[in-house]
Amino acid sequence: MTPKAVFWDMDGTLVDSEPLHDAALVAAMRSLGLSPPADLHERVLGQSAQHVYAMMRDEFGLKLPFDQWIARKYDYYLDHVGTLQPRPGAIEIFLALHERGVPQAVVSNSDRLIVDANLRMVGLALAGLRTVSRNDVREGKPHPEPFLRAAWLAGVDPADAVAIDDSVTGATSGLAAGMKTIFWPERPMQGPAGAVYIETPEALRVELGL
Repeated sequence: MTPKAVFWDMDGTLVDSEPLHDAALVAAMRSLGLSPPADLHERVLGQSAQHVYAMMRDEFGLKLPFDQWIARKYDYYLDHVGTLQPRPGAIEIFLALHERGVPQAVVSNSDRLIVDANLRMVGLALAGLRTVSRNDVREGKPHPEPFLRAAWLAGVDPADAVAIDDSVTGATSGLAAGMKTIFWPERPMQGPAGAVYIETPEALRVELGL
């Protein structure tokens, strides 16, 4: 049965942007003489820019103020945003739900600047599309606020909505918001208890009643 609303994470779920985020972070670190650890991707997956900045400051000795630090990362990211591709199968499912009139929203821990740039690149800058960025909430994922705000924007009860996310951080947020939560990681990993784990677009279609 098709849910009353579907709320999508962006980075790694709708858009295959995690490699570019990783490259931008590495470029910013190296520009300051910092050495990226081998497990950098796993440590920052799904986290907000503020969380990553705190890690850079506390563990790697970053001295720059946040605004100067994030400008270095975003300058690299936006210079290369033209290389982005949608996650295979995701956009097609999004558009199939759109055609059925199912309310949808994009719910991201990224800043508004990145959300808007990514959606333009993959053809989802749709009129009236509801989006929630890290700039729109007091607490980012894993707090429930981002997905709860999406439900408020869509005018639906959170219990009637589905959250889709590729990170444990994001799936934890969806579950905390009281939503059926689909955990769709880009590679196999353990998800939070209570989330529906899937591996393919075909499995996602089944879960969404398409």
